[in-house]
Amino acid sequence: MSHDHPAARVDGNAIAGQVLDILGIDITGLRGTCDGCGNDACLAEAVVELDDSAAIVRCRACTRTLFTVLHTEERPRLVFGSLRSLSA
Repeated sequence: MSHDHPAARVDGNAIAGQVLDILGIDITGLRGTCDGCGNDACLAEAVVELDDSAAIVRCRACTRTLFTVLHTEERPRLVFGSLRSLSA
């Protein structure tokens, strides 16, 4: 994220396709628990900072990074942060 191209702030629905390409499932309806504050919410409600190189998915309650989708030359990668658990 650079000064020339600031990140857009959107909700978790914006990364549905990116995660679908990596995991093969739509995770926006799943509930994620933040390891930092214990907040449990649908991933569609997360705050996402989005630009050309990454999508940083943050807990809406405490802003810790739950996970990041990195766009690399080879293939997109999912890097987990403070996401303690996912449930239906």
